[in-house]
Amino acid sequence: MRQGIFSFSGSGPKAFALGLLTIIGIVSAPAPAAWAQYGDAQGILKTMADYVGRQENVSLKYDADVEAVTPALEKIQFSASGDITLSRPNKFRVSRTGGYADVELISDGSNVTIHDRGGKRFAQVPAAGSFEEVVDRLRAEAMLELPGADLLLSKSYDELMAGVLEAKHVGRGVVEGVECEHLAFRNLDTDWQIWIEIGERPVPRKYVITSKSVGASPQYTLRLRDWKAGVNPTADAFAFKPPEGSNGIAITLLKDINEIPAGIIPGGTK
Repeated sequence: MRQGIFSFSGSGPKAFALGLLTIIGIVSAPAPAAWAQYGDAQGILKTMADYVGRQENVSLKYDADVEAVTPALEKIQFSASGDITLSRPNKFRVSRTGGYADVELISDGSNVTIHDRGGKRFAQVPAAGSFEEVVDRLRAEAMLELPGADLLLSKSYDELMAGVLEAKHVGRGVVEGVECEHLAFRNLDTDWQIWIEIGERPVPRKYVITSKSVGASPQYTLRLRDWKAGVNPTADAFAFKPPEGSNGIAITLLKDINEIPAGIIPGGTK
């Protein structure tokens, strides 16, 4: 499982450096007297994964928060928002707008375009195959991530459960006014939680990853809203037309479009 923002080079989810300073003032909350069974948490997660995975066309909006701790022991949170449109098997359009970059990632089924809207630059790379194959290739070859990609895979359950050592059905919670099942999972180096909407549409509404191997235990939080499924995208939804004044460059030159400013190490990887 990865963090879920799209980024490049050493700032990619698999390549995030470890070594943040110790966080100040962590308070441990007591656990409920009794947790639900392991299989209960698995079953709820599997229901979510199967529902999302069988949706041919999906669109949603998201808000992301990345925590970091500076050398001065100050904990800082960086926020961004965006939209996701996915048409299986291999077309998608993802945007991310934050305080330090305004970026769009587009796949028309044959090529992927990384569009730095703020810098008026774009790069294109061949990327044919299924959505899963494109995601894996971008991760391996370009250190590039899509927000919440692990939640959108057709077999997301397998990806999410990889390396899980413990699972709990915490109970229920409310995310943006929507009642959800609250699940918690533990891996060797990370803890992660997910809130899944209750009812006939079991979509993920909130996703939190805590990096235990990092001294500060920083978190990555993804909130997912305005889910729409079964709506056919328009013909040009996945077409990229270079805006006037923009320049095509090599993908290796797109190293300054991350969600946080240079020199700060984010957390929340798995």
